[in-house]
Amino acid sequence: MTVEACLPAELRGATITKLAVGLSGAGVYRVDAADRSFVLKIGDGSVPLAAWQRTVHVQRAAADAGVTPRVVHVDEAQRAVVSELVVDRSFPAYVGTPDTRAAALAQLAETLRRLHALPIPAGETRPPRAVLETTWSGLAGFPLPDFVVEAARRVRTEAAPASGRAPVLSHNDLNPTNLIYDGERVLLLDWETAGPNDAYYDLATLAVFLRLDDAACLRLLASHDAAPVAELPARFCYDRRLVAVLCGSVFLALARQNGHTGATGETLAGTAGLAEIYPRMRARTLDVATAEGQWLMGLALVKAGATR
Repeated sequence: MTVEACLPAELRGATITKLAVGLSGAGVYRVDAADRSFVLKIGDGSVPLAAWQRTVHVQRAAADAGVTPRVVHVDEAQRAVVSELVVDRSFPAYVGTPDTRAAALAQLAETLRRLHALPIPAGETRPPRAVLETTWSGLAGFPLPDFVVEAARRVRTEAAPASGRAPVLSHNDLNPTNLIYDGERVLLLDWETAGPNDAYYDLATLAVFLRLDDAACLRLLASHDAAPVAELPARFCYDRRLVAVLCGSVFLALARQNGHTGATGETLAGTAGLAEIYPRMRARTLDVATAEGQWLMGLALVKAGATR
């Protein structure tokens, strides 16, 4: 099978540029044809067909709701999806600029509200706590700082507070690489982990990765609910810790797989947080595709959860 064979007939002969291979194992390509550009994503063939079909169903529903780029072609035999290319104008810059921060959070909340209003498709998905348990078991025997072990112990043994809300269709992986801003809309990318969850999980993920303080979290929650929020709900605070420890553990597991030897005396106070990691990523002095970059990102994320 060639990459071009995954395209509809009218796009064959277009210029194809490989962009990346994501953590899901999917290959991602840019397709330039005349005055139009698209993104081709070829799924990992080891993923069961039913799971891939469910992901595509969610992606199409999200596209119809205006929360992800328009889907223009699906080839089930090749596990291929072609969607419109949306030029990203940098959501982190949009939300990080004081003059546009409030508008950015409001638009982001509106995007999430539309996503969370969609029907939940049939089929099983793994809850975050189960993913954390699997990830943590894979870290057995790997030298880890004491603060990482303690933060994981707390989240794994703590009972999740009830939220009083019905489950929603949750994206479940709203890290900054899955957010794009085209100048008018905030859109979401990558739907492999989407499934039923509490709405607070997506909101908590954004709070962690965007480094939102409590006041900004209250604004985000109020915009999402279209109603005032007087204090941060216990379930949101729990999910904020869960997201930080889970995502941090995933990065630490990747570091181990890529040859990192583990802890060398790191402490909570001496570990760089996301505020230090992000500028290094932008300056390209830290690469999260390397074992060292994954180790430092993992520690920074767990630190975000350990200090909440």
